[in-house]
Amino acid sequence: MPLRFCPALILLAVVASYSCGDTTTGPSRLPAGVWGGDHVSMTVGESSTHLELDCAHGDIPAVLTVDRQGQFSVAGTYVREHGGPIRQDEILDRRPAIYSGVVGPTMNLTIRLSDTNESIGVFTLVSGSSGRVVKCL
Repeated sequence: MPLRFCPALILLAVVASYSCGDTTTGPSRLPAGVWGGDHVSMTVGESSTHLELDCAHGDIPAVLTVDRQGQFSVAGTYVREHGGPIRQDEILDRRPAIYSGVVGPTMNLTIRLSDTNESIGVFTLVSGSSGRVVKCL
């Protein structure tokens, strides 16, 4: 019978590794899977992370790692969307962004545009949840 992994158990193992008191442990990779909450859905992949938000999306083109305290801060992009069709020659409103936060029983995620220091928001995500996102119409 194939092994099946529960995202909550994987998260528990990651969080437990932070409390063991081993000071030699460096950053830990966040396990692949989905995280979601109000107005946000995040898919952590093996080499990148993708986010869907209300009228926006974002990408982190690197492995998402957390330190011993469960904290992370990583550069990525944030793209504002709009209602209606996207024209073939349309230039996307792509901006550099910093995705930061802390992972514990839930993830607290802050998104900030790095070129203007504009705060996009603070989100609470749960491992294994697909989230609730309302796209522009």
